[in-house]
Amino acid sequence: MNNYPFCPISYKKIDDNVARWNGFFTVLFLLLYLFTSSLLPVVFLILDFLARSLEKPSWSLFARISKGIVNGLKVKPKLINAGPKLFAARIGLFFSVTILITSLSGWTITSLVLAIVFGSFAFLEAGFGFCVACKVYPFLYKLTYQKPIDKVNFNSDFHI
Repeated sequence: MNNYPFCPISYKKIDDNVARWNGFFTVLFLLLYLFTSSLLPVVFLILDFLARSLEKPSWSLFARISKGIVNGLKVKPKLINAGPKLFAARIGLFFSVTILITSLSGWTITSLVLAIVFGSFAFLEAGFGFCVACKVYPFLYKLTYQKPIDKVNFNSDFHI
């Protein structure tokens, strides 16, 4: 039995340095939201995460700026599998949309708590290269997609 965690494998690679800069900009925009209560940074985050969730990094201002910074600093690329980061971008989109909805609904405390949690996740990515969504994915996959072995239909006439 394979006990290794499942991860969304992709043939695409991305530079982890760029992902970390994306996390840094996410933290900045969430701080801007927290200190100003303006929804514009959240709307921008939604659009940026939507672009990355659709696998269109060229549409993402954060990704373009991050790539420019990494290239300008002449940092050696650290290529990693893009699959977990795609999942993380979709989680970022979910958080951003949820923050917007809760804020517009007048649930200020809820939106602030979500922004703090999301900002903490982005800080871990930016500062330490620790992707919380990438670590959560195997558990989510196990809960939603895998069936217990006794429920799997093997389409066989052989019975023990």
